[in-house]
Amino acid sequence: MQNAKLLGHPVHPMLVVFPLGLLITAVLFDIVYLFSGNALFAHVAYWNIAVGIIGGLTAGIFGLIDWVAIPRGTRAKTIGFWHGLGNVVLIGLFVWSWLIRSDAVDYAPSTNAFALGFAGVLLGAITGWLGGELVDRLGVGVDQGAHVNAPISLSGRPAR
Repeated sequence: MQNAKLLGHPVHPMLVVFPLGLLITAVLFDIVYLFSGNALFAHVAYWNIAVGIIGGLTAGIFGLIDWVAIPRGTRAKTIGFWHGLGNVVLIGLFVWSWLIRSDAVDYAPSTNAFALGFAGVLLGAITGWLGGELVDRLGVGVDQGAHVNAPISLSGRPAR
């Protein structure tokens, strides 16, 4: 099974940290905005969502490449499907939240916009767990023969 790799490491896990961090931070900034009324937090949340969506779509392309390489009929293929589908829904929730805010004064989140973002973060916890299941339990993206003294991936030598 071949993943999309950069310098010997799968690309998808490298990219997911950025959108997750941005989208979670957007919801946190929304909470601060709701308590403080400081429009700067709503404004930053709006742009965090915009960049998080772009990053999520980019990470998703590499996730799809990795998913296609998983053998059919395996538990990993099924878990990968639900992981990917959940992340597509997650991005959709944030797109919807972002669109609602686009017409608001200072990009302030309405109750619906906030609820969509919050639901997206909760869904992200589930899809993140599924991604962990793929790597930690099912070994997707892990070099065959990986061990604690394996040579550096840049060496070109196998992990065994």
